[in-house]
Amino acid sequence: MIQLSVNVNKIATLRNARGGNLPNVQQVALDCIRFGAHGITVHPRPDERHIRKEDVIQLKSILPCELNVEGYPSEEFMKLVIACKPAQVTLVPDPPNAITSTAGWDTHVHKYFLKEIIQRLKDAGIRTSIFVDASLPMIEGAAKIHTDRIELYTEAYASNYERNAEEAIAPYILSANAANGLGLQLNAGHDLNLQNLQYFAEHIPGLYEVSIGHALICDALYLGLENTLKSYLHCLQIS
Repeated sequence: MIQLSVNVNKIATLRNARGGNLPNVQQVALDCIRFGAHGITVHPRPDERHIRKEDVIQLKSILPCELNVEGYPSEEFMKLVIACKPAQVTLVPDPPNAITSTAGWDTHVHKYFLKEIIQRLKDAGIRTSIFVDASLPMIEGAAKIHTDRIELYTEAYASNYERNAEEAIAPYILSANAANGLGLQLNAGHDLNLQNLQYFAEHIPGLYEVSIGHALICDALYLGLENTLKSYLHCLQIS
């Protein structure tokens, strides 16, 4: 089964809006796992407007599953992840003030920078993934810097899905085939939801993991967390 990693950033956003510890990020993460999720994703940003450093450390200490930490590899970020050693670090090219991710890495322009960062993470025993667009040159570049995985940035797919699903998925199928041929494991994420997830999962060969946060938490407001998790997991049960 394709793995579902739940991004709990929005839970932290709600907590921080009021102060205190409601909702409890760690408890929600544990509940997600209890309801069937395979892993938890967090994306700490420099201003700590949602996930904080202590959240990352606490989650690593209590989770009975994989923790995936996303972020731009600043020196502060690198110190954090090397200290707590999550199962996976996903490198994103976001500037510090970004609201959300808007593009993947240019794996040619940033080749030497990424290669050095990936080696540091591998030396610490951490699996690496890098955020890339559905672009064959970027995927070929990713293979040359020895990342373990790539995460396909799926905003373009999600935006075009309702207009023409077949057209929207086409570049992602090509990208997935290229990644598989180059020995790269394949993750995906950004704007995947209950409307477009199953079609994506059915058509992407070798898809290992999806990371979903915003849409899943929004759905949970109406469906409840447990029912929402079951609905997303159902979309990923591809025969």
